[in-house]
Amino acid sequence: MIYSDTEVSSRAELRAIQDGRLAETVAHAYENVPHYRDALDEANISPGDIGGVEDVSKLPFTTKEDFRDNYPDGMFAVPRAELARIHASSGTTGKPKIVGYTDSDLGIWREVMARSLSAAGVEPEHVVQNAYGYGLFTGGLGFHDGVEELGACVIPVGGGNTARQIDMLQDLESEVLSCTPSYCLYLAEAMEDRGIDPHDLALETVIIGAEPFTDPMREEIEEALGVTAVDVYGLSEIIGPGVSIECAEAQDGQHIWEDHFYPEVIDPETGEPLPEGEEGELVITSLTKEALPVLRYRTGDMTTLNYEKCACGRTMVRMGNVTGRADDLLIVRGVNVYPSQIEEVMIDLDAVAPHYRIDLTRDGQLDRMKISVEYHENFEDSPAELRDRIDSCLREILDVKPDELEVVEPGTLERTEVGKVKRVFDHR
Repeated sequence: MIYSDTEVSSRAELRAIQDGRLAETVAHAYENVPHYRDALDEANISPGDIGGVEDVSKLPFTTKEDFRDNYPDGMFAVPRAELARIHASSGTTGKPKIVGYTDSDLGIWREVMARSLSAAGVEPEHVVQNAYGYGLFTGGLGFHDGVEELGACVIPVGGGNTARQIDMLQDLESEVLSCTPSYCLYLAEAMEDRGIDPHDLALETVIIGAEPFTDPMREEIEEALGVTAVDVYGLSEIIGPGVSIECAEAQDGQHIWEDHFYPEVIDPETGEPLPEGEEGELVITSLTKEALPVLRYRTGDMTTLNYEKCACGRTMVRMGNVTGRADDLLIVRGVNVYPSQIEEVMIDLDAVAPHYRIDLTRDGQLDRMKISVEYHENFEDSPAELRDRIDSCLREILDVKPDELEVVEPGTLERTEVGKVKRVFDHR
């Protein structure tokens, strides 16, 4: 369902909106954020040089390091007295990135989340069970506010507490569930352990995000739960969830709400913009944020952009599934390896469960890679035979052979109830 007429604007109408908002954002950032004033001055760029999005490549990039260097609130463009809310990233790789919102920012967030939910097929009469974590993480409250803005009913279960999640799905007949893709599979396993058939639930849609996944993993989720799985995307630094989402009608790329977030795809090595359809690193510029305007933020996520009109009628650009992260690239004995390549092999094999881990170690000067993977409960051949099949498939897509490939029993590898699943353990 189309939530806002802006979603079906012509490209010319959308460009006019973007041009005006980009110029205002650059001026706002320059006047109120010392980091951006210094960065633009160093690049010999003034706000008057940015007439519209055709000039966006003149602007310097913003990186995670910029947020860390200006911790906690040096990137804010308004005084604390004007803030309505503060969130933060997880901080798993260092200091968390602190993000702030004015009342206007929260209104925009609610609106883009309501758009996203509507595109995913959520309707006002639906019950939405929100299994994203509440608190500093933007997922829980972002979804919560969007559901209420749409006019649907939200159950704020939050992350974890799997037994209660299942009880709520049964007793309150939730039609929609929002959570990470790995948690969807964890729920399916937990239901099986309790003798519950997920296909007997009222559940119709799961909205999954916060961690990368492949199409085969999505198919595994849809089959296990008997649902339509819709991919949502967002970053705390930009706003939280709601930057883009798939439409339920096509499930063919995620619509970026371009009137609020201007996207580019660049070569991660050179920083040069890439043509439509070429894979590169996603860069986003906020166009309407007050508290935390962000210019050309390097997300680290690898994707593509497609500007063709979607079958659903929306004209806003679609980003492809995130295939990996520029900073998640593994270099093993001089060879580039993305974890998503390995996952695609694992999920594509019927005999393999969607649970695996990669361990990287170093023996002297030599990198070593071990891959551990579970087999499905209904697998009847020997683990040795399955190991040979996996090894053969990996050889076809990877230029480096794993030093050790271990096939283990179902339930052996660690699961997670809360937060993002960890696949790669780099011990080097």
